[in-house]
Amino acid sequence: MKKAFLLLLALVLVISFIACRGNDKEKNSNNLTNSSANNEGLIVVGFSQVGAESDWRLANTKSMRETFNKENGYRLILKDAQQKLENQISAIRGFIEQKVDYIVFAPVTEEGWDDVLKEAKAAGIPVIIVDRMINTKDDSLYTCWVGSDFRKEGETAVAWMETTFKDKASLKIVHLQGSLGSSAQIGRTEGLLAGVERNSGWEVVYRASGNFTQVKGKEVMEHVLKQHNRIDVLYCENDNMAFGAMEAMEVAKKTYGVNGDIKIISFDATHAGLDATLKGKINYNVECNPLHGPRVEAIIQQLERGEKLDKLAYVEEEAFDAATITQAVIDARAY
Repeated sequence: MKKAFLLLLALVLVISFIACRGNDKEKNSNNLTNSSANNEGLIVVGFSQVGAESDWRLANTKSMRETFNKENGYRLILKDAQQKLENQISAIRGFIEQKVDYIVFAPVTEEGWDDVLKEAKAAGIPVIIVDRMINTKDDSLYTCWVGSDFRKEGETAVAWMETTFKDKASLKIVHLQGSLGSSAQIGRTEGLLAGVERNSGWEVVYRASGNFTQVKGKEVMEHVLKQHNRIDVLYCENDNMAFGAMEAMEVAKKTYGVNGDIKIISFDATHAGLDATLKGKINYNVECNPLHGPRVEAIIQQLERGEKLDKLAYVEEEAFDAATITQAVIDARAY
């Protein structure tokens, strides 16, 4: 019995040793990206992207990939949140556990970030927010933000409407919003609402979210066209939703664009969006520049040198009218 007991005890010890070695291996694997990169002298950047819902978002991700590569002295850890807040928070916590040098993220929504950013701050990891903004009373939770002035984009579109339709007594507007709660949606919506308030003849006859996707944009527009015979303007908060809305209008035999009844205002000014503007399908397209990689790298290099940063960095952007845009303008663009 004693011999059998000793054999059993030895077996338990061996199993425990193997399990511990497995746990150690798993822990080492979790930190492998950071430790191996540090050994190579690389700066580790954890980037949590919203998703891949639009051409703009794909160009934004591409810009980050092309900037933060080994040749430039970086190791990029990219996590796609698939439009879910919980996925993004989990990704950021993973970056903290891996002890990355910098955390970069494009927020799914403006709310819900304080707890996880407090964890990043406690870990001493600088946080750079790109594209969309967050809503927090403690701005020490992030190092800086770089992106677009979305309210200004909306105001730019409204100014074009005021000039273009100055002789029109009334204006029936369909408002196709982006993902609700995102900075782009909030700012572009605020711009339109301010325009409607100061122009007594303007009326938003329908408003709904298309989640920045072509499929949802088409779906919403199909519903709108069944309810409203007269639509003067489609105010569409990104190019992909505009493409979906065009599909719906074509099926319904509705005319749009420069030579049509429904005038289209879009945002992002992607290559495809500007091509549609050149062809007269989109009347006015307001730029939202997605090439944030070089801008974020410039911020990181400033931090590496111990330099002081501006808290907010707005991107310079343009707007394009179907009446004046040229092929040369489109060809010169990187996205």
